[in-house]
Amino acid sequence: MLTTKKLLSTFAIVLLFSIVFSNCKTEKKDASSDLKTETKVESDYFEVITQNMDFQSVDTLKSGWNNLRYKNLSNEVHFILMDKLPSDSINKNDINHELLPPFSDGMKYLMEGKADSAMAAFGSVPTWFHEVKRYGGTGLISPMKVTNTTINLVPGKYMMECYVKMANGEWHTSHGMWKFITVIDQPTNITPPEANLTLTISSTEGYKLTGEPSIGKNVFKVNFIDQVPYEHFSGHDVNLIKYEEGANVDALIEWLNWMNPDGLRTPTPQGFSFIGGINNCEAGETGYFEAELKAGNYILVSETPKADEKKLMHTFTLEQYQHSTQ
Repeated sequence: MLTTKKLLSTFAIVLLFSIVFSNCKTEKKDASSDLKTETKVESDYFEVITQNMDFQSVDTLKSGWNNLRYKNLSNEVHFILMDKLPSDSINKNDINHELLPPFSDGMKYLMEGKADSAMAAFGSVPTWFHEVKRYGGTGLISPMKVTNTTINLVPGKYMMECYVKMANGEWHTSHGMWKFITVIDQPTNITPPEANLTLTISSTEGYKLTGEPSIGKNVFKVNFIDQVPYEHFSGHDVNLIKYEEGANVDALIEWLNWMNPDGLRTPTPQGFSFIGGINNCEAGETGYFEAELKAGNYILVSETPKADEKKLMHTFTLEQYQHSTQ
C-alpha cells in the first residue's frame, strides 16, 4: 500500500507529465499554423503578408538594415512602399481625410478625361506630403509569390502603402492597404547580403547594370545616385518582371504609368509576371533584392512615365544551358 509521501510524489510526476504533454501539443499546433495568417519577426527578417487589401505585419521595427519578406497571398498585384512621414503627429484622420481624397478625386477626373480638374485635385494634397521621404520597399509582385528585399530605415514614423489600382480604378490605399510603422532608434544587427549584380540608377544616365544575371539565385544591389520627381509626382524605382515571347513591352510601359487611366490597374498586361524589386529610395540610398531566376526573358524597369525614353529599363534573356555561378 502506497504511503502518503509516495502518493504525493506520484501525483507530482503525473501532473508534471500532463503539463509538459499539454505544452508540446500547443507548440506543435503553433508550429503548424497556417502560413496564410502567420506574421512573425525573426532575427534575420520581418514578414509582411497580404491576403486581400491589407498588410499583416508587426507595427514596430528597429532602425538600420532590415530584411523584408513579402508574401502576396491575394489575387492582385501589389507592392510595398515605405514613406517616412515628416511628423510623428500625423494620424489616421490625416491620411484618410486629407491625403487620400485628393488622389481619389484626381484619378476619377483622369478617368473622365478631365485633366485640368485632376491636376487641381492632386494639387490639394496637404503640404506635409511634399516633405515625405522614401526608403524603399518591394517592387511589384504577382499573386501567390514571395519576394525578399533589404532596406535601410532611419528612425521615425512611416506609412507602408500600396497604390496599385483595382479593376474599377480605385486605389488600393483607398481600400485600406496602408498602415503605420514605427522605426525606433535602436539599430538591428543585420548586414546587407552579398550581391552578384549592381544596378545604378540616376535621372540622367538611367539604368546601368554591372554583372551578368544567371539561372538560380541572384542578389541585386541597387544604388540610387539621385532622385527627382517625374510627371507622376514620384521618383524612380526598379521592378523585375519576367515576360513571355510576344508579350507587348510597350503596353507594359504604358501600364506602369499610374497617371494613365488604365495604368497600374487590374488587370495587368498579358504575358508578364512581377517578381519583385526595390521601390523608391532617396538620393544616395541603397537597397537589395533577391530573385530566383529561370530560363526566359526579363526586364528591369521603373514605374515612371515613359520609362524607356528615360533609359530606366534594361532587358536580358537567360538560356536553359546557362548555369548559376552561386
